[in-house]
Amino acid sequence: MTDLIFVFGTLKQGFENHHVNRGERIGARFVSVAPYPLYIVGARCFPWLLDRPGQGIPVVGEVYRADAQALAEMDGLERIDTPGWYERRRLLVRPEGGGEAIEAWVYFGSEAGFAGEPVQLGPLAEYLLEHQERFPLVDD
Repeated sequence: MTDLIFVFGTLKQGFENHHVNRGERIGARFVSVAPYPLYIVGARCFPWLLDRPGQGIPVVGEVYRADAQALAEMDGLERIDTPGWYERRRLLVRPEGGGEAIEAWVYFGSEAGFAGEPVQLGPLAEYLLEHQERFPLVDD
C-alpha cells in the first residue's frame, strides 16, 4: 500500500533532508489548490506551512508515492509525535500549469510551534535552495 505525499521544504529533491525521503517522485512540480501561508520561522530557520487554507499563496512542491516505511521515516524527521512540531494532514494539489487535483499528505507546522517564533521570511510560494543557503537549518 502506498500513499501520496506533497513535500514543499527540505524533503524535496536536492535539499538537505531529501535522503530521508525514500518515496518515488511522480510528475514534475505540483502546487496546492488553495493558498496556504509558508514561512521560514524561528532561530532554526525551518520552512513552516500553516494549515490556514485561503491565506498566503498557493505553495509549490513535489509529490512522491511512499509506502508505510518511507512515511514513518519522514514522520520521524518531522517529529509528528512531538507537540509543537509538524502534523501530517491531507491537502489538494495539482500539477503546476494545470491538471486534475489529487489528495496528498503534507506536513503542516503546528500552530503551537509557530506562536511566538520570529518569521524570517514569508509568506512564500516556494522554499528554494537559495532559502536553504541563506537560512541554514539549525537542529536541536
